[in-house]
Amino acid sequence: MVDPSFVRNRITQLRLEKGVSEYQMSYDLGHSRSYVYNISSGRSLPPMTEFLQICDYFGITPAQFFDTSSKNSALIETTIAELKKLNDDDIMLILGNIRRLAKDSK
Repeated sequence: MVDPSFVRNRITQLRLEKGVSEYQMSYDLGHSRSYVYNISSGRSLPPMTEFLQICDYFGITPAQFFDTSSKNSALIETTIAELKKLNDDDIMLILGNIRRLAKDSK
């Protein structure tokens, strides 16, 4: 079971990273100005359809919402999606660059 405080805190974290106010996010989602405030303060939680809209708002999947292990998980997912469009030779070229960069950063 998901801890409701995790959902509230994660929405707040993502909102702050995006640099929008509670009011602006509420407005962007088509709700009253207190909608996000009520979530952040623990007065309510979003229903599933709203949760999915919130994920869309932040440009993440529901899995990424719950994955806090990687700060760049959304960026990594986007990179993987783009890599899938390339042919094997191009992927090998990029893989060589990744390995070189990873070696240099140690």
